[in-house]
Amino acid sequence: MSMNITIDWTVIVGLVGMIVTLLAYFLLQAQKLHGNGLIYQLMNAVGALGVALSLLFGTFNLPAFLLEVVWLAISIYGIVVARRVRVQ
Repeated sequence: MSMNITIDWTVIVGLVGMIVTLLAYFLLQAQKLHGNGLIYQLMNAVGALGVALSLLFGTFNLPAFLLEVVWLAISIYGIVVARRVRVQ
């Protein structure tokens, strides 16, 4: 079986999104970031957005796209909640 992989902007954006998401998780596990911290939430949001864009404009996969949209929504929720806590 042969795989033909074309590297275009959608693949690059998706790879960057994946790396940012995994880096956020690694830094959380290494106790360098807090799970409710703004940086962690932003990294998750940027990562999910990157992967979602790669799926939307590249090779579409509905389950993966829905996962990234929900991941992005949860990250945005975390950002809003963290901001409210800091304001109070």
